[in-house]
Amino acid sequence: MQPPSPLREAKYTWEMRVHAAARSWRHLAGNAENTIVHPSRCPSTAGTALMPGVIGDTSLLKPTAMIAVPLLLNRIRKAIEQELSKKSPILQEVFAFAQTYKSYWKKKGFTTPILNRIIFRGSKQILGGHLRALVSGSAPLSSETQEFLSNCLDCPVLQGYGLTETTAGATLQDLYDLTVGVVGPPLNGVQIKLVDWEEGGYHVADRPYPRGEVVVGGPTVAAGYYLKPELTAENFKDDGQTRWFYTGDIGEFLPKGLLRIIDRKKDLVKLQNGEYVSLGKIEMVLKTHPLVDNACVCGSSLCTFVVALIQPNEATLKRTAKSLSIAENESLPQLCENPILHNAVTNELTNHCTKSNLVKYEVPLKYKLCKEVWTPETELVTAALKIRRTQIQKLYHEDIQAMYRGVSNAASATDLLSSRRDNSVTFPFEKSGNEAADPKAGAK
Repeated sequence: MQPPSPLREAKYTWEMRVHAAARSWRHLAGNAENTIVHPSRCPSTAGTALMPGVIGDTSLLKPTAMIAVPLLLNRIRKAIEQELSKKSPILQEVFAFAQTYKSYWKKKGFTTPILNRIIFRGSKQILGGHLRALVSGSAPLSSETQEFLSNCLDCPVLQGYGLTETTAGATLQDLYDLTVGVVGPPLNGVQIKLVDWEEGGYHVADRPYPRGEVVVGGPTVAAGYYLKPELTAENFKDDGQTRWFYTGDIGEFLPKGLLRIIDRKKDLVKLQNGEYVSLGKIEMVLKTHPLVDNACVCGSSLCTFVVALIQPNEATLKRTAKSLSIAENESLPQLCENPILHNAVTNELTNHCTKSNLVKYEVPLKYKLCKEVWTPETELVTAALKIRRTQIQKLYHEDIQAMYRGVSNAASATDLLSSRRDNSVTFPFEKSGNEAADPKAGAK
């Protein structure tokens, strides 16, 4: 007979229930997985079929509030842009101007009901048409995507910040805050401070805004990691009054107490030339392009440049192949290995990174189009669709080494990067709303 479980004999205090719940979820996950893959049909899954003509759950449920991860929001933006690319050039210019015009008047405190009814009515229906607030979390959302979706969906798109160790939410943007690229002020009961990170060159005395590692304190901070005392001692500190968790994220405080996440310690790589590169920042830029579903950027202290692993969007990749007179019916692995298509995609992504204001050493020099699909089942991304960098780099180790061997020194890297800017091809993508004319100039 097995000895009784310690959890069964424990007193049911609030803290013990939290630990038990955390353990139970992991235990139940295995059972749930076994049930899902069982050949029998569960009653709960039998009723999930949609009525004919219904596009998806959101169009049927018409939610008024919604939480989503940035990867899904990027896909929504790309879907809107791809539909728009099928329209005439005049309509594309009108849409781009409407984006800029609406952003201009929103910042002045005005609404644009006529534009919402005429231009953005179709895009608003993507998520049911009744949305009043859309919250993004789990990873940074680019400012361009946040502004774009806020205009198209005609609702505030807010960013929040938090971790499992801080019981999820630590900050959240105000409903009427029009600032993009920030995660808002601390929530009630949460304390946040910045501490110097000497190695990365971030200090609370920096100007114009204080910068440093984000440290979260308060009653929402966890007691520690289960049966991991060394890891707990490394990340949790108690000053006698407040328990603090060192997040590993780098942030800066803006006026009005708004927090902006600018880096992550684990994502910073020091190149051979001494420059620090934020891998997460580059990945966020790449994922805004219609060709990219997901990306993993790799850097090395032995080289002066970074390389990128790309999970391409299959539909967009096939349209691009068609525009280059490549057989559209080729499979995804065949398209990923096609040298003409690969060269064209490389040039396009290089130009996209440059236009997104990445400096020269941040622009990936080599790209690998991955034929594998990155899913939680393949353990290449988490359930929240965040990349598992270590697993991805292990799987594509040979490809990464081959990309680095292709460029021998800094001089050839610079020459290669410069040559790509003059060899771009025309892609069937819509112009960015940021390239539209100034609304004040149009009014004249």
